[in-house]
Parts: sequence; C-alpha cells; structure tokens
Amino acid sequence: MSAGDWCLIESDPGVFSELIRGFGVSGVQVEEIFSLEDESFVDMRPVFGLIFLFKYTDKSLATSGKVVTNPDIFFAKQVINNACATQAILAVLMNLQNPDVNLGENLAQLKEFTKEFDSQMKGLTFSNSDVIREVHNSFSRPQIVEFDQKASKQDDDVYHFISYVPINGKLYELDGLREGPIEHCEIPANKDWLESARQVIEQRIAQYSKSEIHFNLMAVVKDRRLVCQRQIEEFQKMGDGKPTETVRRGIARLQKVIKDENAKIAMYQKENIRRRHNYIPLIMELLKITAESGKLGVFWENAKSRQAEQAKKAEKRKASAMK
Repeated sequence: MSAGDWCLIESDPGVFSELIRGFGVSGVQVEEIFSLEDESFVDMRPVFGLIFLFKYTDKSLATSGKVVTNPDIFFAKQVINNACATQAILAVLMNLQNPDVNLGENLAQLKEFTKEFDSQMKGLTFSNSDVIREVHNSFSRPQIVEFDQKASKQDDDVYHFISYVPINGKLYELDGLREGPIEHCEIPANKDWLESARQVIEQRIAQYSKSEIHFNLMAVVKDRRLVCQRQIEEFQKMGDGKPTETVRRGIARLQKVIKDENAKIAMYQKENIRRRHNYIPLIMELLKITAESGKLGVFWENAKSRQAEQAKKAEKRKASAMK
C-alpha cells in the first residue's frame, strides 16, 4: 500500500472507537444504533453526533437541506478515496465542544493550523497528515493477489459515511463529497436534536427501494465510564456519609456498567487484533496440505455445489418477495 492509498474501513463501533483513541482523543466512544426510536438512546446520552452509512447512488444525492457557508462549522472536503469513514468521525470530533472531551495534541494542532483554511485545503491537510493516515490504514487487510482496482470496482456497490451534528441550535449534515455543510432545520428548544435527525435519516432511507437494507448507524457519545463515575460521585454525596439501600443499589448498578464497558473495550481490542492479523500464510499452508492429500479438488467441487445451491435459494426468495 503506497503512502497515498487509504483502505476501506468496516462500519463497526469497535473499529471507530479505536480510530478515535488512535487519533489521541479521549472522553468519547462509538456505539452502534439498531433503531431510530428514542429508546435506543436512553443509556447513551449525551449524543454528540451520528455517523450514517448508506449505499451511494444518484438517489442518495437528493437532500431536503441546503448547502451553507458557516464559519462556526469545521468542514473539510474529502479529497482521497476510501477516506469517508475517517472523514465522518473527524467531522464530529472537530465540531465538538465539551469540557470532558479532549481532542489530544494531534487533532488540536490540526484544528488550530487549519482554522483559516477553506474546506478544500482542510481536506488536503487531513489527507497529508501522517498520524491520521497511519491510524486509518492500520485497519488495512493483506491480500494474496493485487487486483486492478478500477476493474474490480465497476460492478461493486459503493458505500459512503456521513455525519449529522447539532451546532448552535441547528441540525447539519457533514458530507466531505459536498461543497459545504448541509443545513437541515432548526432544532426546537424543547426537543432533543435526535428527533430532528431521525426525521432526516428516515427521509433519506425512504428514497431507496423497500428491499434495500444496507444501512448502518452509529452514535458518537460521551465515554460511558466517565458518565457512570460522575453519577457514582453524586450518589456518594447523598445521605451524609450514611448511604441508603437505594444509594447502594444505584452505585452497584453503575459499577456493573463500568465493568461491562471495560469488558466490551477488551473485546473490541481482541477483535481489532484479529482484523489486523495476516492469515494468508496459514491459508496458503492449509491449501498446500490439502492439495498434497489429494482432497483439494473434492473440497473445491463441494464448495461450488453449495454456492450454486445458495444462489438458487436466493433467487427463489427474491422471486417470492416480488410477488
């Protein structure tokens, strides 16, 4: 992989959370959202931004908002292929103003250095940042053979990450492929900004056919361990040093959440190690042993038969759904 190449990034909260840590940011994490209903966000607030993955088509270019110029919004154009995942998370982080979130030295310096740049120059600065590129490409996967990328991508679906963030009482869509931030609406003073975001995302999903299910939504939230620790401290102040049963139960519940979060982070780290591991030597050795035993041909024919059978089942399901 050359210095100018950026790898594709998997839409996974563990991957995005590690990207954030790799950039040097603390105080935030990423959670996957399976529903736009309010119940999905009960234990996640405050939510700083949403990252939305969708299939990029001509229909996806339609929007109910308008492109605006707003000096209060940090917006960078995407000038590198496959960089939209990092671009989306940076769009949220660079517009975050919360005392519990620390951008870290790398992003803080980049933000200060580029504050007077236009969106094109901001995007070029991002793409030329060794730290950002190396953290992003740490998730690249080794390949047995190199394919002609132009040829291999002609028939492939293209997916794209964008961000939704609340800034100064308005909802914005930040997409590095656009000319600027897209302003969608004002956020009612008595409502959560997520209600406005839900309506916009549902409108975008509605542009696709009913059979299209390839969407993914993640939320950038405050580190849940930090939130729980603050709540524990509030509990400990109650009762003048004589905690009631309610206080003890509340503290125990929060401590369990912290324990679960630590276990989840450890699981993410293991999964990311597996993502980065080079399994090609093992695969090649297994193929060699299988070939020497004379079983490779049999396995190959069995695999083709299963693939053909699965294709027939998929066609039947598709035909049944169209009736």
